[in-house]
Amino acid sequence: MATDSTSGSRVSARPSSSTSELFGGIYARGAVAEAVGDEAWLQAMLDVEAALGGAALRAQDLDMAQLGREAADHASPVVPLAKRFPDTHAGATSQDILDTAMMLVAKRALEPLLADARAAATAAATLAEAHEATPMMGRTLLQDALPTSFGLKAAGWMAAIDEGAAALAAAPLAVQMGGPVGHRAPAAAAAVARELGLAEPLLPWHTNRLRPVALAAALGALAGVLGKVARDVTLTPEVREGVGGRGGSSAMAHKRNPVAAVSVLACTRRVPGLVATMFAAMEQEHERAAGAWQAEWGTMCDLLRLTGSAAAWTRDLLEHLEVDAGAMRAGAGDAPDLGASSQLIERALRAHRG
Repeated sequence: MATDSTSGSRVSARPSSSTSELFGGIYARGAVAEAVGDEAWLQAMLDVEAALGGAALRAQDLDMAQLGREAADHASPVVPLAKRFPDTHAGATSQDILDTAMMLVAKRALEPLLADARAAATAAATLAEAHEATPMMGRTLLQDALPTSFGLKAAGWMAAIDEGAAALAAAPLAVQMGGPVGHRAPAAAAAVARELGLAEPLLPWHTNRLRPVALAAALGALAGVLGKVARDVTLTPEVREGVGGRGGSSAMAHKRNPVAAVSVLACTRRVPGLVATMFAAMEQEHERAAGAWQAEWGTMCDLLRLTGSAAAWTRDLLEHLEVDAGAMRAGAGDAPDLGASSQLIERALRAHRG
């Protein structure tokens, strides 16, 4: 079942400033980490400036460290960056550039994130189809309940990932071009939206933070779905991750630990607090927030990175999952009637395949 996957990519050689090289293999798996790193953010800001009529520049051509030092003097990296665009930056403000860049970074990061999530759903669909008639004991409150099928469990994973990915894909990503106090004419927003492939909002949203929060909430929901899949795997003794050489114990040679599932959970456990931070940042003063807006940038990066890593790990997990069907049948007891289960699986598979 294994296929080529972004989940197999190594951590970028130039990780984001908030990604540890030691722990990045867990928290920054897949392509999203690079898509939300410092260079990606800077390139997004440069692309916004170019959409306003400025010169097209590459992030690699600028001194990132120097910009960072200057940003500390202004609570924003846009102020020193704007000095390089004295003509086109007129009329725009730092928040216009950063908010639009955040939406552009998210748009670009969602491509590999959703690709991994959808591949994970397809892997779950393969498991559902292969094990439609594989009985297993259902468990409620962690106790044996009634027999069900492993195919139905996998179909449940598939449907939840599909729903979470669809909701995330529908998150509203719009330009922000309000000017210093939100009264800039809409023509600029329309032009930048067309250039960058983002939506044009009804009004500037400089202190209306529904869009960043909607994105954060959708990321949190998908992360929760992925965490549920991983938790099920850790609690199901009849399945294991079939990746050779992975999961060995430092003290117990007989063990094969569920590395992918554990890594998913390590990522998803961190996500709810980040979503809460985005909600807490919605209370913003008048026409420009003092602190709450600035708190969003790193928080959104972490949300995208962790959810992206969880999606990449879940893809890896489900594409390599090995199922001991015999042990499942033995645990289910007398052969149960799986007719209704099969109907539900077929219905879910049709929906997945569109």
